[in-house]
Amino acid sequence: MAKFLIAAALAAASVSPASASAMADADPAIWVVNDHDTIIYLFGTFHALDGRTAWFNDEVLTAFAASDELVLETIVPDLARGAPRSSGASRPPLHPVAATASFLASTRLAISAGRARGMSSANGADMVLREAADAFGKPVIGLESFAAQLNMFRSMPTRPARLARPGEAVGAAPDRVTMQDLSVAMGEMQTAWNRGDSRIFAMMLNQMRWNSPDTYHVMFTQRNAHWAGWIARRLQQPGTAFVAVGVGHLAGPDSVQAKLAELNIRSARIN
Repeated sequence: MAKFLIAAALAAASVSPASASAMADADPAIWVVNDHDTIIYLFGTFHALDGRTAWFNDEVLTAFAASDELVLETIVPDLARGAPRSSGASRPPLHPVAATASFLASTRLAISAGRARGMSSANGADMVLREAADAFGKPVIGLESFAAQLNMFRSMPTRPARLARPGEAVGAAPDRVTMQDLSVAMGEMQTAWNRGDSRIFAMMLNQMRWNSPDTYHVMFTQRNAHWAGWIARRLQQPGTAFVAVGVGHLAGPDSVQAKLAELNIRSARIN
């Protein structure tokens, strides 16, 4: 009964009556891993959104409400339980970067391109889920520590991974990516995320793996394997967990689902 009431309250609070009819419905992808006494939902998030679509509904809302805990990639310090809450404008991005100057410059360019399209981490799926969990007293944990994530970014190769343009061939000669290129790419990625289409993310990951294999290995191959191991261990405990990680980690040949399959653990998409 408590989980039903949480689902009803979340559905009522997710959008205001005035804006509900104006928001297009979205169906981002969600998977499930389960055994006889454990259910783990695996949801691919988009870290910055424009807030113009209704995605926290249907299967996503049902799975979230049924879960005993929310599991994110990491817990950003100023959002940690008990810490002062700041306004959305001053919150750090969910992927804080303290890396090489070239990597930082690329990241800032991507953030600026997203803002130009009205995209913000305050509307990002991670932030919305975290705030919903806090509002209803749902425990929140991280797959990796904030310090470990910062160290990962600090150790990035000095040559940043280049964001491929949609439709660009793998191995195409690298060139300078403009703000317009990034803006278009981020808009198309958000559209793909809204409809649960992972093809554009798989393509960009393939391009990263070709152009910057070391970065790809650190950011995706290693972490996805680690997170699959966490899920395997979590299956040994009864209960229900909602695991939310960046959508790129759930696409391509080195996805979390692929790493789970290597452990003989089956995952199934539910929407």
